[in-house]
Formats: sequence, structure tokens, C-alpha cells
Amino acid sequence: MIELLGYDFFQNALWGSLLTAIACGIVGTYIVARRLVFISGGITHASFGGLGLGFFLGTNPVLMALVFSVLSALGVEWVSKTQNVREDSAIAAVWSLGMALGVLFIFLTPGYSPNLSAYLFGNILTISSADILWIAILAVTLVLVVCFFLREIIYVAFDTSFAKTQGLPVKFIEYTMMFFIAVTIVLSIRLVGIMLLMSLLTLPQMIVNQFTSDFRKIMYGSILVGFLACVIGLVLSYYVNIPSGAFIILVLTVVFFSVKGVLAFSFKQ
Repeated sequence: MIELLGYDFFQNALWGSLLTAIACGIVGTYIVARRLVFISGGITHASFGGLGLGFFLGTNPVLMALVFSVLSALGVEWVSKTQNVREDSAIAAVWSLGMALGVLFIFLTPGYSPNLSAYLFGNILTISSADILWIAILAVTLVLVVCFFLREIIYVAFDTSFAKTQGLPVKFIEYTMMFFIAVTIVLSIRLVGIMLLMSLLTLPQMIVNQFTSDFRKIMYGSILVGFLACVIGLVLSYYVNIPSGAFIILVLTVVFFSVKGVLAFSFKQ
């Protein structure tokens, strides 16, 4: 472990893990509280269309994925709230369309799409200083939003009707949080990949939720759990030489079921 700390790529990976854990901890707690897990999955897979378009056009695939994700997130929110379309139907359409377009564009791209597996399954060992900068901007922005508007976010997350009675701009908060969900998803793809990202946004919160139902404690606890899982998965993936995303999610899954098993056994006693 001490040897690894001497490498720049491993230092970048640690910083990326910490910043991603902060962003996913904050956004993921809102997702779990509002029961938006399916939406996060839809946005995640919709971003694949943007990645494919980026490869096809020869531009930055992450930037195109960001555009796809933001439009998908805001589109689902708008269609489900104003066009009398069921939310799950809108999500399914966006999910399928994004994956279909991604496959189509990648198939049409001449040659081999470099680093495609890193986007699909994650490999934070390939994260760059530029990636860290963008994730840092996102993490700092989310921390500031939480510092100034946590009460409003909690009200909207748990009871939109009550939030409206308090005169809060519910629609604005919902659209803003959907925007942050989309951005967090895209900037976290390097960590665990499209296929596994939904778990990073929910499993740490589910683990902490076994011990508390307090929104703030779940948020802080999920940041810690997420970061520890990232570090453990990162070290193991380096020595086994496979994408880090799989190990990170495996660690979180093992911890979750272990906690559930221990608590269930304790209650029986």
C-alpha cells in the first residue's frame, strides 16, 4: 500500500474516489429518500448514447454523455409531471433509447473505440487530473448546496406537498437535483462504469440506513462508506489487474448483506 502511494496514478485514483464518494453520497441520499433509484438507472444507461455519439464524432465522449444525461434527466422529470406520462414508462423509454443509440454509434464508428470497457465497467486507475478537477468542482458545488439548502432539499425529498405549503420552489428544487444527479452520474462513470454505477448511488445509503433514518446521518455515513469501499476495491483491483468498478461494488454488496445478516441474527437473540 505504501508503494502504491508513490505513484501519481494511484494518488489520482484516491482523490477521485474521495470526491466521487462525496458527490454520490449527497446525491444518492436524495435518490434513495425520493425513491428515484429507477430514474438514476435510466439516466446512467441513457448516457451510453452520448458516449457512443462522442466516439462516432471524434469528440470528448464524457461531454456528449453529460449532454445526453442532463437532457434525459430533465426530460423524464418534465414528461412525467406535465405530459400525463407515467414516470416508469418515460424512464424505460430513455433507458432503452440511450443504450440503442450507444450501440448504434459505436458500431458505426470506424476502428476500435478506445477505453470503452473503462466506461462500461469502470477503471479509476485511468483517471486524469482533468477528471479530478471536474469532480472536485461538482463535489464543492454539492457541498455548498447542502450547506445552504439542506432543509429545503429534505422537505422536497420526503413530502413535496408539505414543501409547497411552506412556500418552497418545489419544481425548481426537483429540476436542480435532477440536473445534479445527471452530472454526478456522468462524472462518476470512470469509477465503476455505466453497468454498475446505480449501485454506488444506493448501496452506501442502504448500508447506513440499517442504523439510522436521519437524512443527514445517512448522507455523511454514505460518503464514508462509499470512500472506504472505493479504497478497498481500488487496492484489490490493482493487484488482481481487473477494472476497479467490479471490486468496489462487490465490497459494498458484501458489506450490505453482512450488516443485514448480523442485525437479523442480533434481533433473533
